[in-house]
Amino acid sequence: MDNLVISDVVMGMHLTAVKLSDGSHGIASTLQDRVYYSAGKKRDFGPFTPMQITGQKVMDLFETSQKSKITDTLKVAVLNAVSTKIIANGKYKVIENADPIDLLDLSHPRTITIVGAFHSYIEKLSDSGNRLFVLELNEDALGEEHKKHYVPATEYNKVIPGSDALIITGLTLVNNTIDELLLSVPENCRVVVTGPSGSIIPDVLFQHGVHIIGATRITKPLELFDVVAQGGSGYHLFRYCAEKICILND
Repeated sequence: MDNLVISDVVMGMHLTAVKLSDGSHGIASTLQDRVYYSAGKKRDFGPFTPMQITGQKVMDLFETSQKSKITDTLKVAVLNAVSTKIIANGKYKVIENADPIDLLDLSHPRTITIVGAFHSYIEKLSDSGNRLFVLELNEDALGEEHKKHYVPATEYNKVIPGSDALIITGLTLVNNTIDELLLSVPENCRVVVTGPSGSIIPDVLFQHGVHIIGATRITKPLELFDVVAQGGSGYHLFRYCAEKICILND
């Protein structure tokens, strides 16, 4: 870790991709920072700003006192990169080419809460006979036919405690909201963290009650940077340069 540096970075509108000096790659959802380029004394030309990021030490990123959505994004992307070799060489139970939703027992009706507008999950669960809640900041992120499931994200503590299954977007790792969500989980709830940002070393999530991590394995690093730079989202990754894996807490 002491010798690792950030070799390359691309911050797209949806995703951020990094390459480290050991050849590992990582991704995270991009947090938009509207005050990042504000005028006057708030202008920032510090170590983790444009033209300054590549060449920075990984440990300096994790230890920086600089607070911004850019550094939050970079930290998760770099942590994902650091995690790749540890996951590959660890003793974790990994299921290849699997989506975590397919590992949930939906043989009888359950109450399921999704954190984030996972459209493919919402479509699959909406007419499945399960009771479905979707926690989101923006109601318009859901299609008209699915707005009946919408719950404002601030009301998470009203629906999570009554859930049998909870599917959390990895974006909550980037925007620092996952802790409050996990504190609301009832004892017998099955918890999933999924999405490109969730591909971190799983131990800490397992220790806090997560059962399944839907992670992303980069298979074509060169294509990764093109996809991210051209505005790609998670589903673009799986078409061009990545595959899904599930890490189980067993």
